[in-house]
Amino acid sequence: MNPQHIKPALLQFLSTDEILEDASAWLTDQRRRYTGTADAVVQPKSVAAVQKLMRFCFENRIPVTPQGGNTGLCGAAVPEGGVLLNLSKLNRIRSINLADNAVTVDAGAVLQTVQEAAAAAGRLFPLSLASEGSCQIGGNIACNAGGLNVLRYGTMRDLVLGLEVVLPDGELVSHLHPLHKNTTGYDLRHLFIGSEGTLGVITGATLKLFALPKTVETVWVGVDSIEQAVELLTLVQGGFAERLCSFELVSRFALALSSDFSGIGQPVDAPWHILLELAD
Repeated sequence: MNPQHIKPALLQFLSTDEILEDASAWLTDQRRRYTGTADAVVQPKSVAAVQKLMRFCFENRIPVTPQGGNTGLCGAAVPEGGVLLNLSKLNRIRSINLADNAVTVDAGAVLQTVQEAAAAAGRLFPLSLASEGSCQIGGNIACNAGGLNVLRYGTMRDLVLGLEVVLPDGELVSHLHPLHKNTTGYDLRHLFIGSEGTLGVITGATLKLFALPKTVETVWVGVDSIEQAVELLTLVQGGFAERLCSFELVSRFALALSSDFSGIGQPVDAPWHILLELAD
């Protein structure tokens, strides 16, 4: 299809406010290192609209680049022509099920919004990233985000109970049931977690919730070597087990860059630094 004809064709099933006129903000990555091009940038408001878009692009051989909060640092969400599908308007918290310790959300829900919704219900959604105020759940799933609390709660793969995905031809695959004890064989969701948008567009997810911690202690430790850091990790894991949530290794060079940028002095002088957190 002629690129000039794509936008008019999209108006057959998308409203005018779902097709962006000024799309420059969505074509450049977070670090402003990569800038792409797109024949159209769209923000559908419903899963049905995503299905129609994908079916249209499939039939007309138009490439589609899915995009969440565009907080990535490697340019993966920057399009090279075709249609840029931004999920920001699919942002509902669909339901919270306390009996199943689960929350079901749209893919465009901002991570911090999900954290706050869980906290308001007396639960914890433990994924935590520097970009949590703008990154979106669909993107977190698509790149299998890790974050700060991997030691206790695992990566995003460990936090997903169910997925809703639109396939390239527009077909909807929906398995959003909050089933923890799922002993069936093949598990389709794990194909899409970490697939970076190559197999389909994630439009919804059911996520695990946990009890809110009653006590949190944060500790900064300076060590002389990476070997000492590993020894410390082993010691803390032996004494605190799953209470250890975070254990971040920071070099002197990286800390100096951060200190210069923030204007905050370094806590201790050491070749290597450990930032760890215990929760109970």
